[in-house]
Amino acid sequence: MKNRIVDANFPRTLDQRVYHLGLRAGEVANRIVTLGTPSRAHGIASYLDPTPTPFTLTSERGFTTITGRYKGVPVSIISIGMGYPNADFFVREVRECLNGDMVVVRLGSCGGLIDVPVGTVIVPNASIAVTRNYDFDFVTGKSDEPPYRTSKPVLADSIVHDALVNALNRTRPSSITTPIVDQTLNASADSFYSSQGRQTSFPDHNADLIDHLMSEHKDLATFEMETFHILHLASCWRPEAHEANQNAPPLSRDATAPSIYPAHPPSTQSDIPDVATSAVGHKPLRPPPRIRAAAAQMVFASRTSQDFISPQEVASIEAWTGRAVLEALVGLVIEPDRLHEEKGSVWEIKGDDRDNIIPR
Repeated sequence: MKNRIVDANFPRTLDQRVYHLGLRAGEVANRIVTLGTPSRAHGIASYLDPTPTPFTLTSERGFTTITGRYKGVPVSIISIGMGYPNADFFVREVRECLNGDMVVVRLGSCGGLIDVPVGTVIVPNASIAVTRNYDFDFVTGKSDEPPYRTSKPVLADSIVHDALVNALNRTRPSSITTPIVDQTLNASADSFYSSQGRQTSFPDHNADLIDHLMSEHKDLATFEMETFHILHLASCWRPEAHEANQNAPPLSRDATAPSIYPAHPPSTQSDIPDVATSAVGHKPLRPPPRIRAAAAQMVFASRTSQDFISPQEVASIEAWTGRAVLEALVGLVIEPDRLHEEKGSVWEIKGDDRDNIIPR
């Protein structure tokens, strides 16, 4: 019965797990790196402290969360797959599992639109959305509508952005010579193909899309599919204290059950967090909590030279950038009253384990 859904507006199970990520309070930390693939998540998780044993949960919707500590600081690593919808599930569901501030770094691959080698790491300070216009007549090509629409830019958090750039420079191995580029614009598309100007057998009317975007945005450097939506949700989120609906009627279907790695038990926190209050004392936070977000993007494909990165280069770039993102996250100060409660969480330090904590 614990898998019964109790609220159709924001679905949770009876044991308070969110519907798509499968998490509940105490299983995701305030500092988060999000990426596309479980293999990349597990690679970065290899840097986490051995104590406490990192908690791993994989939902039946394909989201993997690994939560532990890095240099003693609680962090979560979450693989979400690709695209706006999965980014939306991630930001909204994690936000409802946390008290206090939420800091997110998107670490992902991208296509390079400027003349830099594959393996370059780009840290954009803003992003635009590029979306297919469904009112355009893609069959005939005759339409008063443009085939693609672009949004206004949304900014990354400047402090998180600068922390990423600094950490990447500090941790770059001498064997890696590709550049770190910042102060650029990213474009997040709603398709890997049509909205990124790739040619297939479909009549996408996108042959001049990249040229058009580059002429409109002189600082445009990368294409991918998630950063804009994460930055957009972070910039527009405004919390309000609320009463959780504990009495909504259960629906007539079960939720999908998450798979929890048996090396670490789940969180014992059973209350739904009020996102606008402190974890201890439940007092309204002033100033209100916020979501701060930025991105680091690894150029896997050059859209100018058509080069594609080798598997060996991928491994070395991911190892470097993964550690750099963790360094950036733990270096960002979050006041204690703006952190989620440790007691009952999967990152809680118990008993003799306190002697094994790695100092920052």
